[in-house]
Amino acid sequence: MTGARDIDTGSEKVLFRIEDRVAIVTLNDPENRNPLGYDTRPVLRETIDRVAQDDAVRCLLLTGAGDAFCAGGNAKAMATDEQPPLEERVRGIRFESEVVAVIHEMAKPSIAALPGPAAGAGFSLALACDLRIAAESAFMLTAFARLGLPGDFGGTWLLTQLVGPSRAREIYFSSRRVPADECERLGLVNRVVSRDALESEAMAWARELAAGPPVAFRWMKDNLNRALHSDLRTCLREEAERQCWAAETEDFKEATQAFAAKRPPEFRGR
Repeated sequence: MTGARDIDTGSEKVLFRIEDRVAIVTLNDPENRNPLGYDTRPVLRETIDRVAQDDAVRCLLLTGAGDAFCAGGNAKAMATDEQPPLEERVRGIRFESEVVAVIHEMAKPSIAALPGPAAGAGFSLALACDLRIAAESAFMLTAFARLGLPGDFGGTWLLTQLVGPSRAREIYFSSRRVPADECERLGLVNRVVSRDALESEAMAWARELAAGPPVAFRWMKDNLNRALHSDLRTCLREEAERQCWAAETEDFKEATQAFAAKRPPEFRGR
């Protein structure tokens, strides 16, 4: 295990900690259910960029403080605060919303831990992660139709990939709450646990992934992402190449030696 250290993000609303090669990023405005306000979105984007580029980090764990994951955009502020010009808002949201693409494409696994609701852009953030674990009291909610908005942060693409077009349309058009048990049935979350167990279960899962083979995980994740839009023969061709490349790594040699010695492998990402 490695030591833990807190990293300054420049904002109290986004906390960043690295522990045991896991980057723990926490949205930290629990009184307001951790909304993605104008001040929070660029900080989150910059923090996730740092996680993606840090070779010492092998897994991202994204969560929210208190009893919510993320309430999405701050609707109250949007209604009362003076807004920047339209073109400026579009540029800002395009840059900030690409955080979901960074999470989806980063060469390391990611987990979203949901202590409570994930709504709007928060819903999209959770779906961008590779895996999701939720407290029994958590729920997911697109929320946009209730506000007269079509949605942003890639939720329509991510949800369609996970549950198919018909179910995605139902969830978006209705803006209904999807409780944790239904989220698990639909494949929106992988595991549901008690609220008290969420933090320890999520961290144990993240540590397990962080101890895995970084090179193999990088290509494995890219294979899985490409499978969303590639045909079978293209996937077969790329899998064959990467399988052979991975067999040349020190990690593969270590894994085979560990298997023979009946001990856990120690992957170094080489």
